Amino acid sequence: MADAELRLALLIDADNAPASKIEPILTELARHGVANVRRAYGNWKSPHLKGWEAALHAHAIRPIQQFAYTSGKNASDMAMVIDAMDLLYGRTLDGVAIVSSDADFTPLVMRLRHENLRVFGFGEEKTPEPFVKACSTFLYLEKLGVLDNGDTGAARPKTAAQLRGDATLVQLLRSAVQASADESGWTHLGAVGSHVGNQGSFDSRNYGYRKLSDLIEATGLFEVRRTGQAVELRELATTPARRSRRGGGGGGAT
Repeated sequence: MADAELRLALLIDADNAPASKIEPILTELARHGVANVRRAYGNWKSPHLKGWEAALHAHAIRPIQQFAYTSGKNASDMAMVIDAMDLLYGRTLDGVAIVSSDADFTPLVMRLRHENLRVFGFGEEKTPEPFVKACSTFLYLEKLGVLDNGDTGAARPKTAAQLRGDATLVQLLRSAVQASADESGWTHLGAVGSHVGNQGSFDSRNYGYRKLSDLIEATGLFEVRRTGQAVELRELATTPARRSRRGGGGGGAT
């Protein structure tokens, strides 16, 4: 099933998500399918959630009332999990979007993915890594929508040094290139993107780059050449000897 046909449910942990980001969240989901189920969970009698009221009406999001039965415990999380499981067993969805920065939802995400549902995660940069990694795709709310609107000031791209200092990112990109490269070391961007996408929640926008090709070029670790719409790349040589051997017959970056 193509992304444009995905049937999605949007479940929002309103206690752990800003109402100001609901529009870019819906815009992102529209790229993948249709979110006919839209629910936001919280104690709506709490003044903490007052900012959500206008967003609920404007975007047809159903508020799910959940009282806090015990001080310090979030009953909304449990209600959200129960609804997610009901939706799962209804077998009418292709994916679920979870808006929260709470790692307590990690087991739920893993269960949904076990049933072959796509899980789109949205949370702040403070979101614990287990939750981020568990999702099919995860986007940080601080980055979401900023790059697409052309406002780079609020989403400053990471520098080459910062990118190269991220061992997980470097290993992911290098493995993707090596896995799909031909005998000369060159591979197509599409093949790299597919390999990276199969690894989990990666999205170039989390690093401040709208496109994967922009992120790859920014690392300074790969040669990139373009022929029309086609983009190819290969890993740069890491030693003078290797650079000499690779120098002939492959083309350079353009």
